[in-house]
Amino acid sequence: MRYRTLGERGPTVSVVGLGGNNFGSRLDEEATTAVVHAALDAGITLFDTADMYGGSGERGGVRGDGERLLGAALKGHRDDIVLATKFGMEMTPDAEAARLGPRGSRPYIRYAVEASLRRLGTDRIDLYQYHEPDGVTPLDDTIAALRELVAEGKIRHLGCSNLPAARLTAPFVSTQARYHLLDRSAETDLIPACLRTGVGLLPYYPLANGLLSGKYRRGEQPPPGSRLSWRQGWLTDAALDRVEALTAYGTARGLTLLEVAVGGLAALPAVGSVICGAMTPAQITANAAAADWIPDATDLTALDEIVRPGEQVV
Repeated sequence: MRYRTLGERGPTVSVVGLGGNNFGSRLDEEATTAVVHAALDAGITLFDTADMYGGSGERGGVRGDGERLLGAALKGHRDDIVLATKFGMEMTPDAEAARLGPRGSRPYIRYAVEASLRRLGTDRIDLYQYHEPDGVTPLDDTIAALRELVAEGKIRHLGCSNLPAARLTAPFVSTQARYHLLDRSAETDLIPACLRTGVGLLPYYPLANGLLSGKYRRGEQPPPGSRLSWRQGWLTDAALDRVEALTAYGTARGLTLLEVAVGGLAALPAVGSVICGAMTPAQITANAAAADWIPDATDLTALDEIVRPGEQVV
């Protein structure tokens, strides 16, 4: 595993991180622990979750279960990893939360961070991220509230997610955005903004909901239970054309499609860590190993010929 600084001012993180959106919703405690321990064994140090993870899904869990299960799985390893979570999306209806006002406001943030600390079983959060703007609270007010928590030692670094490029600001060390080799639209505005402000990018959906995992082929039904078995709108001819081109690109270099998707994305400007979800230990081990490929300038130019910088295929 390789490691790098997240942006110009953030913590040192593994080039591949583990996303916890399956924990509590699709994976129970035992399965979550198995995936987390496989990630630790692979050298992954960035573990990303959110307060609202764990609701709905196949298991019918409740929001907050994602943090609870991740915290339990990391017991004994807390000082070895970078723990990241998010706040600001709607949680299960809660009269106390509703009384506190907008989810970017100081009262709500102080309520949310205490709840996350309790569920995660920790005394501090390494990267606390504003999940999405609430549309009401001035961003400066949200940042001021977060800085209070930094001063108190409850959080170490500020991050954001789904924030428009024009609103990206230096107090954040990172931002999360949808970014993969079939959707390079982040390169139009967001990545230039990251480079100007010294903010690191944490791509989510790096495998395009599994489209870049190698499990989907033209003319074949999606595997039962896979994400695209109920999102077949992603399986367009244009997307499959590019998947086949990327597969051939990898074959010519002795690489799997997964290695192209993860290693290629990790090499692009501003990317700090590629956030990959996983359902099994084998998946996260493969995701981690995929970052071993480091493309050179010729490789990146050839990638640009398949999906142009700034282009969105799906």
